[in-house]
Amino acid sequence: MILNRFYETLTREELEQLQIERLQSTLNRVYRYVAFYRQAFDARSVDLSRVKSLADLARLPFTTREDLRKSYPYEMFAVPLRDIVRIQATSGTTGKPIMVGYTKNDLRNWTECTARLLCSAGVDEHDVVQIAFPYNLFTGGFGFHQGAEKIGASVIPASNANTEAQLMIMRDFKTSVLICAPGFAGRISSTLASAGLHPENLHLRVGLFGAEPWSERQRTELEEGLHLQAFDNYGLTEVIGPGVAGECHERSGLHVNEDHFIVEVIDPRTLQALPPGEEGELVFTTITKEGFPLVRYRTGDLSRLLPEPCACGRTLARIQRISARTDDLIFFAGLKVFPSQIEEILSAAQGTTPQFRIVLDREAGVDTMDVQVEISEALPAFDELKNLEKLRDSLARGIQNGLGLQAKVSLVEPRSLGGEGKIRRVVDRRAEKMTTKEP
Repeated sequence: MILNRFYETLTREELEQLQIERLQSTLNRVYRYVAFYRQAFDARSVDLSRVKSLADLARLPFTTREDLRKSYPYEMFAVPLRDIVRIQATSGTTGKPIMVGYTKNDLRNWTECTARLLCSAGVDEHDVVQIAFPYNLFTGGFGFHQGAEKIGASVIPASNANTEAQLMIMRDFKTSVLICAPGFAGRISSTLASAGLHPENLHLRVGLFGAEPWSERQRTELEEGLHLQAFDNYGLTEVIGPGVAGECHERSGLHVNEDHFIVEVIDPRTLQALPPGEEGELVFTTITKEGFPLVRYRTGDLSRLLPEPCACGRTLARIQRISARTDDLIFFAGLKVFPSQIEEILSAAQGTTPQFRIVLDREAGVDTMDVQVEISEALPAFDELKNLEKLRDSLARGIQNGLGLQAKVSLVEPRSLGGEGKIRRVVDRRAEKMTTKEP
């Protein structure tokens, strides 16, 4: 189902013309009202009158997360505070939170974007939508709430209630759509199984999961454990929140709402644009936001543009599911590895959940890595040490053979590595152990 057929099926020529017009308006606005951009443009001698095509984006400077942190709390706002009707913030999982402001028009556009994602997943006015994201400064709860109301669905703001309460709500109110982090959905599925309930006791049919990277293995496990069809979505509070991109029923990439955002993929080392099909860092420019517009914002997320047209009929560009972050790269024992590479090895094992954490430490001047992996509740009890030792040794060998890493593997209890929000995949304690005597 397509919510806004006019914008979601524009020809590429029509869409690019719309983007250029909105980009020019945005650039003039930020130059006039945001000191950061005025100084950045002047430092590069940017002539805004010469920005007449998408290729001209290369003339413009990037915006980084550090730039936004330095602007705390209101220096990046492009309208007076009296015109800001909503203030939200990033989760702060990678440092100091970034405050974001929305005008009334921003909220209307945000609502439109999240409503499109819901329609893409087949959600309609007959659904009961349970949102298990926290309702606080984090944008997940409010973003999807307003989108679901726009399409006429019934909304249950379950927020961060525990898994038992979430299940009670699902059963009693006949929830048909679940929206939350994939890790939390996995906990709900485990609670369902441990309570002796069958997914058929529920009425779920669709799940929209985001806010943290998740794998195809997790998709399969969630679909089997909750008897629903799982859809990925992508958003950043800095850009707008949820609603930047999402999967349609084809589930072959995430459609970007390009009438609101211009997407680029760059090489994070050279900062040069990459062609469709090549993996790099996602960069977004907002072209309809009034309160907190961004120009060439470096997200740190790694993906690629998918050039083939989608069978769903939408002409909006698609990005591949997020594979990793540029700041997730681990330097260990002279090697470079992404958590997603370790995840791929762990996913082949039986008896574990998709949840894991990598703890980096330093002992006697030597770096150590402890890969903590949740065991499945279906695995035999902890007192059967032989089975656990066999599983642990198998995982350690897999990491050694696949990546050349000497890592300790620790098996931890089910549901011990996270909550309803984002799961912290890497904990690096090495800096705390460094001394001036060490090389």
